Parts: sequence; structure tokens; C-alpha cells
Amino acid sequence: MQSLLDAAGRIGARLKARGETIAIAESSTGGLISAALLAVPGASAYFLGGSVIYTRAARAAFLEIPDPLPGGMRASTEAYASLLATTVRGRCGAVWGLGETGAAGPTGNRYGDAAGHSCIALAGPAARAITLETGQVDREANMRAFAARALALLEAALG
Repeated sequence: MQSLLDAAGRIGARLKARGETIAIAESSTGGLISAALLAVPGASAYFLGGSVIYTRAARAAFLEIPDPLPGGMRASTEAYASLLATTVRGRCGAVWGLGETGAAGPTGNRYGDAAGHSCIALAGPAARAITLETGQVDREANMRAFAARALALLEAALG
């Protein structure tokens, strides 16, 4: 967890210095991304909100994304992570949106992705989407790895 907090501290400082804000829609990280960013003193200057979009019901309730997904999209893809990032950014009026979706384990998800699969996306001044495959079935380790990679992606985008 300390590495997540260290990265979040650097990100928080950059966001504050730039006067920018972020909103998070995460799934298989279970709130770790939001928790790390909120652990930084003064997080209210940049953190506008976050939600754990773990089910279709949560997606509909918090983000009003319909089911079935638009254009035949499926969850646990870079396109879906981008949709989460774009939607949470717009709904919260944030400069940045971050979306994460995947399969933490110990088994894969209903879409055929193996445990250790995560897609992470940023929306904002720089839009990026990546897929991470850890090859591990350890749920807790995957959750930490997914959150660490999400924070690294955000940190790189902030320069």
C-alpha cells in the first residue's frame, strides 16, 4: 500500500499545482485508486469523486450508462474503461477522468478474461487506454497491481 500512497502523493501535488481535478470510476480495484488519492492531505483540492462500478446495477445507478452497452461494447476492455473515464469526468465536471475494469481473481470474469486482466483509461487533456495482464490469480495482489498501474498511467500523463 505504501507504494500506492507514494504515487498518490506525487499525483496530488501535481494536480494541486496545476489546479486540476479528477474523478474515478473503478471496478476490480475495489476503491484502492480513490483511497490512495484521498489519503493525501488536501485531497479536496483535486478529488471530485469516485465510485466502485462493480456491477451493471452500479453502472446504471452511478453513471447512467445503459445496458446493453452502446455499440455492442463489452466490459473489461479498453473501450469500456474509456467510457467509464469519459463518463465520470463529465458527470463530475473534472479535468481528468480515470476508469478501470477487469478481473482481480482468483477466477476470470464472465467475458472470458483471465484473472489478472485489467483495462485502465484516462480521459482529459491526454486520453490513454492500456491493458494489464499480471498472469496471477491472487486477488489482493492483482488489485494492488491494477491500482499501481492506474496511478502510474495518471502520473505519466501529468508529466
